[in-house]
Amino acid sequence: MRLSDPKAIRALAHPIRLDLLETLGKIGPATAASCGRVLGVSQASCSFHLRQLAKYGFVEDAGPGSDRRERRWQVADRQMLLADSAQVDPLVAQQLSRVVVEREAARALDWVGRTLGESAQWRDAARGMAATVRVTAVEAAEIKAQWRAILAPYLTRDAAQVQGAAPDAHADDRRHVRYFMAASPLADTDLGDSTDDH
Repeated sequence: MRLSDPKAIRALAHPIRLDLLETLGKIGPATAASCGRVLGVSQASCSFHLRQLAKYGFVEDAGPGSDRRERRWQVADRQMLLADSAQVDPLVAQQLSRVVVEREAARALDWVGRTLGESAQWRDAARGMAATVRVTAVEAAEIKAQWRAILAPYLTRDAAQVQGAAPDAHADDRRHVRYFMAASPLADTDLGDSTDDH
């Protein structure tokens, strides 16, 4: 799904709605009550935000579950991307970007605070990486495309698991890991190239 409608983008720029999309992406079809228990948010609030997400096509009815009294929801499209800049109101895109970056920064800091309780293997695998390189806009777009290509098979596998495919032998060893790529062109263009693990 490529997003260009400013109303849809504004509807998405809400922390609870982003939480709901992420939750449904991880656990599969679920009711507002189930989402509320996972997120620690009231069922009424989840129900309202799910209806708003459905209004713009982000979630859809998942059909009846074992308890036919409650509506179940599912993510309509697991691949959501902003349309090209020429097609999106820059102020609306900025609003969504700010919410997303703030959430990702908080998530990264939460992980840093929990690392002492993790195994050395996970501490090493999930250590952050930062690099400063000189690239053109075209090269930056190529890097982004390569990053998406690396994650694509894992996203496909996760989608199959959510839809009920039989788990493979390694399923019990897996954890949800959040990857977030941010390209931040710097004001000072004379910094040179550098790479750091942290």
